[in-house]
Amino acid sequence: MAYYHSKYGLPTKGRSRFRRFLFRLLFILILLVIISGYFVYQVINGPNVWTPEGKAVSIYVPTGANFGQLKDILYGRGLVIHRKNFEWWAQKRKLPELIKPGRYILVNDMTNNQLVDMLRAGKQVPVNVTFNNVRDIYQLAGKVGRQIEADSASIVNYLNDSSNLVKAGIGSIPVSTLFIPNTYRFYWNTTAKEFVDRVVKEYRRFWNKSRREKAHAAGLTPTQVVILASIVEKETNKNDEKPRIASVYINRLHEGWRLQADPTVIYALGNPKIHRVLNVQKKIDSPYNTYRHRGLPPGPICIPSISSIDAVLNYDKPHFLYFCAKSDMSGYHVFSETNRMHQKNAQKYQKALDEMRIYR
Repeated sequence: MAYYHSKYGLPTKGRSRFRRFLFRLLFILILLVIISGYFVYQVINGPNVWTPEGKAVSIYVPTGANFGQLKDILYGRGLVIHRKNFEWWAQKRKLPELIKPGRYILVNDMTNNQLVDMLRAGKQVPVNVTFNNVRDIYQLAGKVGRQIEADSASIVNYLNDSSNLVKAGIGSIPVSTLFIPNTYRFYWNTTAKEFVDRVVKEYRRFWNKSRREKAHAAGLTPTQVVILASIVEKETNKNDEKPRIASVYINRLHEGWRLQADPTVIYALGNPKIHRVLNVQKKIDSPYNTYRHRGLPPGPICIPSISSIDAVLNYDKPHFLYFCAKSDMSGYHVFSETNRMHQKNAQKYQKALDEMRIYR
């Protein structure tokens, strides 16, 4: 016997089955939504970056790189676990149109969302750029070019174009005296122009009022201080002795003497391996040979450290006019006011060189 609903005239039993069907269908749909939502959540927020031994890894995305090149960088090092998932989310977030160059740090278990957001927003990490112990701008450009995207050739070409230096407001400053060796933070995708602009900024910051006043008190310009500091730099690596060596050369300048600095002869000869300057070598015809020419050489013989520059600015006041390396080969020097005492010290050192069979 069929039972009818009093209002709609539907069988009560049939209506009950229809309701159960709707509930089951709704349950299945909700379950599918939950499962698909969970899947999408995992694609977006689940770990999808692997790094060797769980350590942070740096990647470098060059200027003008496209999405294919970016994938080559990531996949070539096996950093992305599920590539299709990464590519799907990257497309959703329009990463292919928003790639920005730079150095990026990837950490183990990063999610697709974190990775994509970092790359599309250009959240790069600066690099520490260090330059010291360099002879000239060519060696400097070589060192810097290995640490930022701009290569050594582009840096040298930019520096050798005088119009660039005039625009930067440093046209009257010799290029080789512009650099203050230190460690600086740069973005990896720094251009040659951006590098030089930063160098100019650091130069002006370094030569503050106090340093300029000390240079003036010594009778020197900032450029002359750097030139003299380059000689001091090559005379010794003992920072505690640099102010005294600087004082000898400043005293000679004030007396109108030739500096007679061996490092300038070595520079003029172009052979940094020379350990013992011979009398015949002191006759080389070069404006850098301070045995032949009075005053400072026309430019620095290296790019001196801050310690050497400050040693010149804070030179010792005793009136020493001579110094000679100690015969104990400690790297220190013995100082004297008279040539007679200097010759005795020099003979001891030369004897020590002979005993060690160092003849050049």
